[in-house]
Amino acid sequence: MKGFSNRWNDFPDYILGITREIWEDRGVATLHDYYSSDIPVRTPMGVARGNQGVIAATMATLHEFPDRELFGEDVIWSGDDATGYLSSHRIISTGTHRGDGWFGPATGRRFQIRVIADCAARADTIFDEWLVRDNGGLIRQLGGNPQDFARSLIAREGGPQKASRPLTPELDMQGDYLGRGNDNPWGQRYAETLTRIMRGDLAHVIHGYDRAVLAEHAGGRSLLSARAVADSWLGLRSSFPSATFAIHHVIGMDGPMMPPRAAIRWSLTGRHDGWGMFGAPTGAAVHVMGMAHAEYGPFGPDGIGLRREFALFDEIAIWKQILLHTGDL
Repeated sequence: MKGFSNRWNDFPDYILGITREIWEDRGVATLHDYYSSDIPVRTPMGVARGNQGVIAATMATLHEFPDRELFGEDVIWSGDDATGYLSSHRIISTGTHRGDGWFGPATGRRFQIRVIADCAARADTIFDEWLVRDNGGLIRQLGGNPQDFARSLIAREGGPQKASRPLTPELDMQGDYLGRGNDNPWGQRYAETLTRIMRGDLAHVIHGYDRAVLAEHAGGRSLLSARAVADSWLGLRSSFPSATFAIHHVIGMDGPMMPPRAAIRWSLTGRHDGWGMFGAPTGAAVHVMGMAHAEYGPFGPDGIGLRREFALFDEIAIWKQILLHTGDL
């Protein structure tokens, strides 16, 4: 990897290493070096530019969850020295809510959720980022629920006129990473799967996934069986049946000691015009920023089955868009 320190064995080692250095080793100041000064960072809750905001958010999170740990579960990556490398880094995040902060007054409760961060890097520097944290799962483990938390968040931010807006295509920023991933067949296979699901072909999950698939979906939900996974995707899609589904980045990977796997960044953009996991339709304009990982195994109709899936979006960001529309505050 041209321009990267020789302390890193490869790109996954770089991503895992700097994550631990920043968080567990309290190397917050290293963000001045590891993140470019004008990096755009997108989450479902909004978009910000610059590493100063990343540093401030990191310190605030460590105050709120002082024992927070980030366990790197996988790094699915693509790219080269010219376009930059893109890591889709899946993390198990744990901690105890010991300080007052964005999630409210300290509860003393522990949490364990998943996060997926897509980071573009070149010459030892992260210069573009997309991140989805399972905030719905986290707030549930702290004793709340996403809808009520979104309502309280709008109030804390000064009401509907002053509250910050979640990420939408209109509010997004163009960064320097222009890659779309790679053409590995595992990524293409998973892209086709998600496209079929979003077209309403839930039977594809029942018959194409491993019958004993294990999945981790938004809301801290651990699922077993293809039918449970199909029902989970249905709960999201049925809330936004006319929304436009888009795939923004696709990576497929084969690697030693790992199953074939894929990482996809996707979105739904449209109206809350159906009954589903977000209740009665309101007509609210909603943008869902999502990320998903998949692993494949030998048990399926053609000798291949999707055996593990990780699908994340931020329920709080979705509820915030709905409540800002309805005024149900």
